[in-house]
Amino acid sequence: MKLRTLLKLVDKVNITTDMWTSCQKVSSMVVTCHFVDSTWCLQKRILNFCNVPPPHSGVVIADALRNCFSNWEIEDKIHTITVDNASANDSAIRIIKDDFELKNALLVGGRLFHVRCCAHITNLLVQSGLAEIRGIIDDVRQGIKYIVAFESRLNVFSEIAKRLHLPCKKLILDVPTRWNNTYLMLDTAIKFKEVFPRYHIVEQAFQWVVTPEQWEMVGNVNQVLSVFNYVTNVVSGSEYPTANLYLPEVWRMKEVLMIKCDDRNEYMRSMASRMIDKFDKYWGDSNLLMSIAAVLDPRYKIKLINFCFPIIYPLTEACSHIKNVLAVLKELFESYIFANTACILQETAQVNVSSCSSSSAIVGDVVSKISEGRSRFADHIRSSDIIRPIKTDLDVYLEEDVYICGKNENRVYIETDFDALAWWKCNALKYRILSRMAKDILAVPISTVASKSSFSASGKVIEPHRASLAPDTVQMLLCGSDWVRALHGIKRKSAGDKLVEVELPTITTSTT
Repeated sequence: MKLRTLLKLVDKVNITTDMWTSCQKVSSMVVTCHFVDSTWCLQKRILNFCNVPPPHSGVVIADALRNCFSNWEIEDKIHTITVDNASANDSAIRIIKDDFELKNALLVGGRLFHVRCCAHITNLLVQSGLAEIRGIIDDVRQGIKYIVAFESRLNVFSEIAKRLHLPCKKLILDVPTRWNNTYLMLDTAIKFKEVFPRYHIVEQAFQWVVTPEQWEMVGNVNQVLSVFNYVTNVVSGSEYPTANLYLPEVWRMKEVLMIKCDDRNEYMRSMASRMIDKFDKYWGDSNLLMSIAAVLDPRYKIKLINFCFPIIYPLTEACSHIKNVLAVLKELFESYIFANTACILQETAQVNVSSCSSSSAIVGDVVSKISEGRSRFADHIRSSDIIRPIKTDLDVYLEEDVYICGKNENRVYIETDFDALAWWKCNALKYRILSRMAKDILAVPISTVASKSSFSASGKVIEPHRASLAPDTVQMLLCGSDWVRALHGIKRKSAGDKLVEVELPTITTSTT
């Protein structure tokens, strides 16, 4: 099915956008749409890979997005826009948001419209923390570069490691711009902390020796980074996860940082304090989208909010944020009632008309009498004062117990295999309106990482030997390949800068 046809069949489309500069020194912007199709499958498609000349101001980015929405005829379907935390992006979203407000096309006053990239904020947090051991990181990186540059050096290093009976058999060289690679490099290097000083004795030119005290600092910092690394792995897949998975990770980060604020080491307290300042700057206010998505996970509901908000915020603020989440959730649901009740009644009427028309010739008089009886009864109900309010989908959903995942053969709960969209698909008839809201909310990407995979593929298209390709040609190649892969169910392999893993050679220790 063509992408344009798919987009016509969905009610809400979520957008991610990011900028990229090629070897042509041409700036491009990728615009990707995310939605749930009629079979409840999460879909991601590139809409545009267009040339955006500098300066990349908010007005320029907003105009590029407007053209994309107009070309694809989705102006009335835009649900959210996810962008990196850049000032130009903030300005662009404000401009587009004003356009939507004039059309009265924003849900809950536009409070869910602008989504900040979770991975980008996590990176800002970690970079502020890594500044505490930046010099040590540089020494470790330069030392590993020196060792892996020649096989003879690697052989000497491997022989020392074998004499010390170390189980680890590889060194990792990171990509400096990717902090999670740096974490893996440090996590591996610390296992060889006894090898580096001994290697310095053998190889006098090796000058990047880290002291035991510095290795202790690396170990302490890595304890914090391990939590952030797990979060990054959750949000950084090219096949992006549903939005309900983020809040449990975000509150865990804040909890770890608060614990480290009372650490006995001053450098850990300083690091945690800086990272908390960043956390509160971007997530100090209740992140409504993450919270609402978590409530729409049947495993969590409101109980997760009640559990984690007192950890993330002071008690008085936590209560206020919980009330705010519930208020926005109900307001959002009411807007879905208003928008979808007519559609559901129309669908029901079509079914009733179809079933009645097939038997009208046989039971016409009977139906007429029944209809008259129903009409008289309805008049009686309307005239009485004892009508009780009917519980909404949302009320029923929140009052029910949370969903408990099953256990595997080892009697361990299978949390990782739970699919929130599949659960809502199975319960769509029970929650006619709430399931439609859940479909739209869970499809919102809270990270632009899934879109960045397009840039990795573009490196293969705009390589130095093909640097004369016109921007329109590049767009056709990138978008076309993305659509063909989606049509045939072919997943894109992750590409781009990767860390270097160097296996230590097997050395037979010489005897003396």
